[in-house]
Amino acid sequence: MVPIIIAVLVAVVLTAVITWPCAVGYRKKVVEAKIGSAEDRAREIVDEALKAAETKKREAMLEAKEESMKTRNELEKETKERRAELQRYERRVLTKEETLDKKTEAIERREASFAAQEEHLAKRRAEVEELSAKRVQELERISGLTSEQAKEYLLKTVEEDVKHETAKLVKELESRAKEEAGRKAKDYVVTAIQKCAADHVAETTISVVQLPNDEMKGRIIGREGRNIRTLETMTGVDLIIDDTPEAVILSGFDPIRREVARIALEKLIVDGRIHPARIEEMVEKAQKEVETMIREEGEAATLEVGVHGIHPELVRLLGRMKFRSSYGQNALKHSIEVAQLSGLLAGEIGVDVRLAKRAGLLHDIGKSIDHEMEGSHIQIGVELCKKYKESATVINAVESHHGDVEPTSLIACIVQAADTISAARPGARRETLETYTNRLKQLEDIANSFKGVDKSFAIQAGREVRVMVVPDQVDDAEMVLLARDISKQIEAELEYPGQIKVNVIRESRVTDYAK
Repeated sequence: MVPIIIAVLVAVVLTAVITWPCAVGYRKKVVEAKIGSAEDRAREIVDEALKAAETKKREAMLEAKEESMKTRNELEKETKERRAELQRYERRVLTKEETLDKKTEAIERREASFAAQEEHLAKRRAEVEELSAKRVQELERISGLTSEQAKEYLLKTVEEDVKHETAKLVKELESRAKEEAGRKAKDYVVTAIQKCAADHVAETTISVVQLPNDEMKGRIIGREGRNIRTLETMTGVDLIIDDTPEAVILSGFDPIRREVARIALEKLIVDGRIHPARIEEMVEKAQKEVETMIREEGEAATLEVGVHGIHPELVRLLGRMKFRSSYGQNALKHSIEVAQLSGLLAGEIGVDVRLAKRAGLLHDIGKSIDHEMEGSHIQIGVELCKKYKESATVINAVESHHGDVEPTSLIACIVQAADTISAARPGARRETLETYTNRLKQLEDIANSFKGVDKSFAIQAGREVRVMVVPDQVDDAEMVLLARDISKQIEAELEYPGQIKVNVIRESRVTDYAK
């Protein structure tokens, strides 16, 4: 069995040895055939690539040639255009040069002409100067005056003409300004007065207390006059008990004390128990009532006018002005009226109405204590307003409402006008005969003090001054200046309500007799 297997193995080995070279040869041939085929394919691909590259090369060369041709054509075209433009510029420059040459020639001709004219004018100027000198010499010979004398005469003549024209112009301008300002001022004032209606009651320095019967007079006097002495001592008021039926007169210049005495006496009369202790008690109650009344009157005044934020002490001082009078006019009523007029005028003009009312209400605040402190009511009012932190506008309105200080605001001027309106309206104040006659005399004296015034007359209750001038000394032009100078001096020296008209009259009369 083993030999058979060995024999089989040997046969297999031999078969493999015999067939191996054949197989190797066959595989070699197959591989060589494949390599040859690949080389052929590679050569074909290379040939095709060379052909494609040659084609691309030729196409690129053609495109480069075409681009070069296009660029060269464009350059040639641009060059032609530039050349044509340069030719146009050259032609334009040549044309301008020709024009400039022509203008230069024309200017040279004109310069030559001007030189000739200048030379001619110089000759003419010399001739004119020579003729002018001869004319001046001839005029001096004819007139008998030198040049300086003639100039002086001409200046004097011109000065007189200018003075006359100035006076006419001043008169015309003043007339026009006064007419316009007067018309507007009248409109404002009339409108304000029409809107403001105020009562005026004449204030006196006495009060009358009615008694139920004449027996009460004896009880007021008391045993040995002790009651009346106590009442007079406590109030500082004089009690006048005379034959007037059922009445007792209280006399005193301090209206607050007089009011305290009146209230106390009325309470005593109602109570019926009149003795020194009761009198002291009633006087103290009356003083408290009057103090309360003062405070209420001040608050009522501020509410009536519509002014708020005033210091309480100023409000109390306003209430005290209810018992203060000036020329018979109640000071509180006057202040309320001035405040209302100031507000109305401020509304017409277009300024702060509330501030104008405030300044008008406080303008106479110094009168509330002017009998207790030294100084005028204006100085006292300014100090009070500064003390209680009022504004600078209100302070200036207080110190300038009588013209002692120049007003620095339009509101101060409004308060000044409102104060004058309130004081000057008919029935507002009473004036003594002595003050009235003195003012008339001062008006006439001021007018007579001017040169050229013959005589003067104060008429219309001191509202107008008629001045008669000497015709030979004052001409028509000087009348305008004279009227203005008299008005200025009256404003500077006199105090008066409203305004005063100065009327200057120049009259020439010639008289002859037929025989």
